[in-house]
Amino acid sequence: MTEHYQHRARKRFGQNFLHDAGVIDRILRSIHAKPEDRLLEIGPGQGALTQGLLASGAQLDVVELDKDLIPILNQQFGGKSNFILHQGDALKFDFTSLNAAPNSLRVVGNLPYNISTPLIFHLLNNAGIIRDMHFMLQKEVVERLAAGPGGGDWGRLSIMVQYHCRVEHLFNVGPGAFNPPPKVDSAIVRLVPHAVLPHPAKDHKLLERVVREAFNQRRKTLRNTLKALLSNAEIEAAGVDGSLRPEQLDLAAFVRLADQLAIQPPPVAD
Repeated sequence: MTEHYQHRARKRFGQNFLHDAGVIDRILRSIHAKPEDRLLEIGPGQGALTQGLLASGAQLDVVELDKDLIPILNQQFGGKSNFILHQGDALKFDFTSLNAAPNSLRVVGNLPYNISTPLIFHLLNNAGIIRDMHFMLQKEVVERLAAGPGGGDWGRLSIMVQYHCRVEHLFNVGPGAFNPPPKVDSAIVRLVPHAVLPHPAKDHKLLERVVREAFNQRRKTLRNTLKALLSNAEIEAAGVDGSLRPEQLDLAAFVRLADQLAIQPPPVAD
């Protein structure tokens, strides 16, 4: 029963509530939760996915920022033994506080577009406890996550997420599935942390730095964009052609550049 509470989507939280039963069912089938699973839902909103996730019998923790939604969620689901509600900001949430076993936590969320990228990076810092993630995101963000080298979608987000995870673009969702309808198309993505990193870097922070510098001016050649970090000879020593543009390199090549930098780190900028 939710008639007592009326909640309007709030712009400052980037809220667009999912209401299309067919889309909800398709997402739940993609997740395929089982009673033994440990689930975390980020931004449950009015509980469109929450109901189906709880029905699986899995333990479900939810994190919701909007205080006005807390009574609605508690009224709907508070009586269920497998439901725990955390009021707070997912960007600041300590995922280790859930005491999830390694490679066990299954994360789900219809993510507000304004926090999707920082939140994914926050979750990747906890990749050791995560089994998989299913997110509703802006379609163009999913296309960037799933991109391969050579095109305009390939960039920092693609590389750093694919360093940690296998990415699957599952299906697209039109604006009509939400209330209010967003001005963009959405898509469902599955991120599965690698059991063993396919291209482990000697220093993850140096990899982030190389990728960030390379794509700061993505139209320029690597010898230009990376000149503060690596000489052309060092780029070549990593087995990379310095006359290429960053979008032409695959993940393995960026890891080789970062490992080259690990041998001879540049002076730290003030």
